Amino acid sequence: MNVFDAAYKTVHEYAGGSESLGPRLEMSPAVLRSKVNPNNATHHLTLAEADELMAITDDHRILQALAAAHGYTLLRTDPVEDDGSLMTSILDFQVASGDISKALNEAVTRGLITKNASKDIAACGANVQKALITMVARAASLASARGKVA
Repeated sequence: MNVFDAAYKTVHEYAGGSESLGPRLEMSPAVLRSKVNPNNATHHLTLAEADELMAITDDHRILQALAAAHGYTLLRTDPVEDDGSLMTSILDFQVASGDISKALNEAVTRGLITKNASKDIAACGANVQKALITMVARAASLASARGKVA
């Protein structure tokens, strides 16, 4: 999906659409509709408006579309909870690493990576990244909480 379609869908699929979002963005619903209309060449969302739109709607398709257009993949990271241990994070990372290895092995064994296999591998890869980020963040939080052990 391109960034213009993402902006359009973000507004039009939100409960209440532009009628609800326009006032929250301090603009008329008609202006907001014009700004997200992919066929309109005269009105455009500013970066600040797109940022606020994503914050209000909790819909990040615009950000994902921008990343994809430039060859990036986004992964949302959740805050690290204080009650988890570093050892649990390490083990979660190892499980995720095993899952991607299994998915790759199954695809290679079949001799063909199908679209579904590719999606499974990508999902496993995202889980590995998330587990790694969590593990690193937990280690950092332990380092800043001096005296706390894993």
